Amino acid sequence: MEENIQKKSQGITDMTCGKPLKLILAFAIPMLIGTLFQQFYSMVDAVMVGKYLGVNSLAAVGSTGAIFFMVNGFVIGNTAGFSIPIAQKFGAKDYSEMRRFTMNAVYMGIFFSVVLTSIVCLLTRLILVVTNTPAEILDEAYIYIIVIFAGIPVMYLYNLTASIIRALGDSKTPLYFLIVAALLNIVLDIVSIQFMGLGVAGPAYATVISQLVSGILCVIFMVKRFHILKLKSGEGRVSARHIKILLSMGIPMGLQYSITAIGSVILQAAVNGLGAVAVAAVTAGSKISSFCVAVTDALGATMATYCGQNVGAGKLERVKEGVRVATIIGIIYSATVFVLIIFIGGELPKFFIDATKTDVIEKARIFLLWNSGFYFALIFVNVWRNSIQGMGFPMFAILSGVCEMFARGIVGFIGVPLLGYVAACAASPLAWIVADMFLIPGFMYCIRRLERVFAVREPKEGFQYE
Repeated sequence: MEENIQKKSQGITDMTCGKPLKLILAFAIPMLIGTLFQQFYSMVDAVMVGKYLGVNSLAAVGSTGAIFFMVNGFVIGNTAGFSIPIAQKFGAKDYSEMRRFTMNAVYMGIFFSVVLTSIVCLLTRLILVVTNTPAEILDEAYIYIIVIFAGIPVMYLYNLTASIIRALGDSKTPLYFLIVAALLNIVLDIVSIQFMGLGVAGPAYATVISQLVSGILCVIFMVKRFHILKLKSGEGRVSARHIKILLSMGIPMGLQYSITAIGSVILQAAVNGLGAVAVAAVTAGSKISSFCVAVTDALGATMATYCGQNVGAGKLERVKEGVRVATIIGIIYSATVFVLIIFIGGELPKFFIDATKTDVIEKARIFLLWNSGFYFALIFVNVWRNSIQGMGFPMFAILSGVCEMFARGIVGFIGVPLLGYVAACAASPLAWIVADMFLIPGFMYCIRRLERVFAVREPKEGFQYE
């Protein structure tokens, strides 16, 4: 009966069978496009504000980037963690437990959205002051970010529903709704700024409304297409056991994103002390790099679902094969990007910087060379960390995030003052390598742990989450 329901559920992909390479690519490509759209999505507000409201307004919006990254990162990581037990039970074909985890994940999403919104909104102005937001832009920065933070429940709505959809093997549908949201965001930006005169609050409202629309579309899609999620008697009850497992996955993954962001904030503060040229170069280099590493982000998100489903099915050999395939794909891509940066790295910053600013362009080129030369290390961070999370060992996520934060913090506090700009360029590569030193043996440990567990009981009976 359940198998028939699964067949009727359009868009669901069972990643426990079939060639790993084909499955990983088919899942990762929509994720990649979605990641790029999210970056585009975040850039639209800045472009519109800078063009129509002026430099100070643009600075106000830009000054909120670090704290937004920490909060939004927690939401993304938190909801991604909630989806892992769902993927595992789907892989084990234990659909009743899958539905129980899904409903309790919804309850936890509501709880966290209310609590986080309350805390963050109360502390927003204080956070802006503590992070040294210039007085002349403080009020506009507050107006912009308080609207965004008031929309945290909307962040949860989209990210949680999208994570559940991906847990069932469908990475395309969230992409479609993200595209709709991005296009709507552009229209609302123009209307709110040019015709309604809402100032910096306009793009903030546009972002929240667009996220709300994409979240509602995800809900409608799940209800209409995912018959496998239709609840049976007793499956919608609040369960302390299920909540405990969800929290053990969701909180570490959420904190991992936020902790990593702290390291970036420390480093940015150090770079600010090097002067305007260095800041501009790192900003341009970082924007370019964020597009380049979108592939690694997509591969990482793919492996969380892939490993979750296959661990649920007890297919550890498929887990190892999938991780190997994803790592090889990532290394080939990293080498290709590095070669391209060698030849065109000096041209790419010109998309953001006037061609006459040769000193800034040269520093941006050096930044790109340093980072692209170590993208292979980032592959292990994203692929292996997300694989470990999908396998059910969430504490490794937060510990690897601490490793990254520690490395960037050391560079920010010591490296940059002593060595200057070159230290800023080497900060992320060092952070990736330090994280890898923890993650690679960690992955081996997790595999051995699961082999011992599955040797004494059936995989679908479950295992003890870390």
